[in-house]
Amino acid sequence: MNQAVECKRAPRDPRLDFFRGLGMFIILVAHIPWNPWTEWIPARFGFSDAADLFVFCSGMASALAFAAVFDRHGLVLGTLRIAHRVWQVYWAHIGGFFVVLGLVGTADQWLGVTRYVDGLQLGPVLANFISYIGPIMTLRFVPNYFDILPMYLAILAMIPMMMALERLHRLLPVAASILLWLGAQAGWLNLTADAVAGRTWFFNPFGWQIIFFSGFGFLRGWLPTPPRDLRLAVLASAFVLLAAPVSCQESFVCYAGWGHFPALGAIHEWLQPAIDKTAIGGLRYLHFMATAYLAFLAAGPQGRNLRGVLADRIRRVGQQTLAVFLTGLVTAQAWGMVLDATGRGFFASAAVNLAGFAVLVAVAALVSWFNAAPWSKAGRAEAPKTERDMQANSPAPARVDAA
Repeated sequence: MNQAVECKRAPRDPRLDFFRGLGMFIILVAHIPWNPWTEWIPARFGFSDAADLFVFCSGMASALAFAAVFDRHGLVLGTLRIAHRVWQVYWAHIGGFFVVLGLVGTADQWLGVTRYVDGLQLGPVLANFISYIGPIMTLRFVPNYFDILPMYLAILAMIPMMMALERLHRLLPVAASILLWLGAQAGWLNLTADAVAGRTWFFNPFGWQIIFFSGFGFLRGWLPTPPRDLRLAVLASAFVLLAAPVSCQESFVCYAGWGHFPALGAIHEWLQPAIDKTAIGGLRYLHFMATAYLAFLAAGPQGRNLRGVLADRIRRVGQQTLAVFLTGLVTAQAWGMVLDATGRGFFASAAVNLAGFAVLVAVAALVSWFNAAPWSKAGRAEAPKTERDMQANSPAPARVDAA
């Protein structure tokens, strides 16, 4: 019976992997220190950004990968499956942290400076490593640069509760998500990121879960799929356009130019509680849903407008987001060092960013190749069909990552 279910699994929606892959490229650009290309990322033109896209698509991918386990095998095995994924993401986070720490620490030692360690605010860790190792391992010390994966694994841990509530009524998970979000808005559900500095997690998972479970809920039927309606498209477009002039996220100075007008900067500050990134303010959530709706329309039914060699490469990146994200997390620091050496002129910046994109594409292709198990007879037989098979049969987060 289970084999029959697996055989009848619907083909993977190309829109999901395309937009996850697109988010990976944008996040890489945003993570390269003092990168001139960050002047043109979506965060400079709207309340939401690639992080929202990353989490929303991860919610959809998690629904594809994990909800079926709960449906077929029950709450206990479903919960164990989630625990296994949380364990994987936890060690990915810990490994990524220490690799980056080693990279910036070695660079500083080699150059005789402390600029790279200080840039990530990791000086206290190296100065007193023994006192920090426990908080690092228990996620009570989470530097801002390393905060996406802890937020994601905390949200993953909420899935068993949501699936249990779904068995009582399909709207109960929606109600629970809203209540958790309201608790985050009120400041009741903060987690400690640095006890010494009194800092909380920059990405509050109790706020961000509303983005995740919106994507999850669309695929589970908790939320209805929006219709293709011209009136909705006009409203969404108007909201996105009106938000752009007051969307600067860098005080009164916005790289794209809007922040040169103090009045717009003042409006941005006044809107801050509603566009807050830490707990997902209400306007930020609405802005993301508006942009997601416009992207839904632009992609066409079943993503028919997302075709071609470039779209295929972006989708491949979106199918391997955990490996790609970790690669970007580490290499972004290295690319920043390259820009420090070459300068941040037009051609140097273009070369570094495009080289970074090429590395992400290569890593995604390499991971896909390894996932095909080419050393086995079955893997060699299936190798020519890898691209098609991954779209049709991939279980998402476990192998085609939902992170």
